[in-house]
Amino acid sequence: MYFLYMVECADKTLYTGITVDLERRVSEHNSSKLGAKYTRVRRPVKLVYFKKFCSRSAATKAEYQIKKLVRFKKMSLINKK
Repeated sequence: MYFLYMVECADKTLYTGITVDLERRVSEHNSSKLGAKYTRVRRPVKLVYFKKFCSRSAATKAEYQIKKLVRFKKMSLINKK
């Protein structure tokens, strides 16, 4: 099982990624050197959106599509959940 997720950083920017362990990954973004370079300087982050996928390929394709969206479209996606 793969998760596509979005976290909101302390500066209100959004970061999108994929993982197999959602709880661990969010924890890494908040307190570990394993978190993305982008989020390390924008801590703390909070999980605002996630979706499950059966394959890495499907999750990666969805991640790519979301990363192309402008902020207000990402926010509307978040608010639909």
